[in-house]
This record gives sequence, structure tokens and C-alpha cells, in this order.
Amino acid sequence: MKTVGAFEAKTRLSELLVEVAAGAEILITRRGIPTAILSPARGQSVEAARDAVNRILSRRGLRLRGTTLRALIDAGRKL
Repeated sequence: MKTVGAFEAKTRLSELLVEVAAGAEILITRRGIPTAILSPARGQSVEAARDAVNRILSRRGLRLRGTTLRALIDAGRKL
């Protein structure tokens, strides 16, 4: 697996994406510490993404033990 630093990854992102599209995996480090792996997307499609978004949106209004998610978010903001 090829390894590149974060700065190099930022400056050469287009080139790295070409390599990844061809099947390569690239380890990205920050100050020598492994931080992320850039790898090809597998099994994802636009239709699958749309389905996931629709599933999330259909959950609006769900109650969590008698309260709404909105109420929990608002309470968390007051802290």
C-alpha cells in the first residue's frame, strides 16, 4: 500500500484519485501517524444513496421514550 503525508495528499488529490479509481489503496499519514486510507468505493450507487437518504427522512417525528429527537437536540444545546 502506498503511503503519503497529509500535505502531499492535499496537493496531489486529483492524481491520487486516479490511482484509487484504478484500484489502489493509499495510506494517508499526519506527522508519520496513519490517519486515513483512501480506497475505491465498493458497491455504492446513486440509487443506494437515495434509498439511504429516504430511509433517514422517513424517520422524522419518531418518539424516543415519550420525547422527540428535536426536544433532545434543543436540550443538548442549552448545556
